[in-house]
Amino acid sequence: MSSERAVLTVSELTAQLRAVLEERFPTVWVEGEISNYRLYGSGHAYFTLKDADSQLRCVLFRNRGRRIRFEPADGLHVMAFGSVEVYAQRGEYQLVVELLEPKGLGALQLAFEQLKARLQGEGLFDRARKRDLPRFPKKIGIVTSPSGAAIRDMLRVIGRRFGELHIVIAGCRVQGAGAAEEIAQAMRDLNAFGDVDVIIVGRGGGSLEDLWAFNEEAVARAIAASKAPVISAVGHEVDFTIADFVADLRAPTPSAAAELVVREKQAVVDALAELRSRLEHAAARPLRDLDRRVDELTTRLRRGMHAEWRRAELSPRVEQRMPEKRAVFCREVDFVAQIVHGIGLAQSASGRAPHGPADG
Repeated sequence: MSSERAVLTVSELTAQLRAVLEERFPTVWVEGEISNYRLYGSGHAYFTLKDADSQLRCVLFRNRGRRIRFEPADGLHVMAFGSVEVYAQRGEYQLVVELLEPKGLGALQLAFEQLKARLQGEGLFDRARKRDLPRFPKKIGIVTSPSGAAIRDMLRVIGRRFGELHIVIAGCRVQGAGAAEEIAQAMRDLNAFGDVDVIIVGRGGGSLEDLWAFNEEAVARAIAASKAPVISAVGHEVDFTIADFVADLRAPTPSAAAELVVREKQAVVDALAELRSRLEHAAARPLRDLDRRVDELTTRLRRGMHAEWRRAELSPRVEQRMPEKRAVFCREVDFVAQIVHGIGLAQSASGRAPHGPADG
């Protein structure tokens, strides 16, 4: 007695397996370690997820890979979300990855650490690259949102100290998609002017996601390429970004950045004001001494002249010496007049002295 065998072709079996797998696992989260990661010119990435006993082939297509903040690499422990598909031509199944997250460390924090390590390895954070700020800047460039609180704070600080400074504002978005490229382009635009003495780049506080544009490689490269020294002023004192490490100087807040820009000029103005005060004090002392001498001489002359005139009135013999006495008195009066005249000139000159920068 014979029976017919149920014989499937390879394609039929593969099709049935595909139907079962894709129906059973339309979407799934899988945890494992990345190995054999390869990124091709097409933008597609292929890798394997593995654990101690098994492995699973994975593909991350270009349009999905653009949304991954960190850089996948061999040895990273990750969680992958996607769908199971059967690749019939090779008789294999694979996970088509939609999302990829690092296990334990957040994706943004991991991306931060990865870029920081890479740029540090290139020497972009080296102290030898840092430039001093100009002591007396004439033109200040500012890269920030034109409508945010940060620009108002900076303008208020600079205007209170030195309203005559020329400020060029390169407005841009400071958060959200495309913000990093706008910031980098604003940096390039300010450098294209050619005569900007120093650039402040920054924004007010926010979450890690809000500040993320200043952790992008495009911004870091633009800061490193700047011809003018750059002050990074992103968020609050506790916030650190990649821009802070690349910039020539980090300021804890935008207002503090404005203070740093004008601090040298303010120090010189304060020193000149102090010097002026000391000079005026030093010049006033000899004038006071001369004034006392004039008072003393005037008193002596008045007393002497009064006594002589009294004796002349009492004694006819003294009258013969009066012309000589009068001549002496006249010389002394002329001497006093010269002193008084000199003091008057000195006081007039002091009153006409031009005001220093402290009054400006």
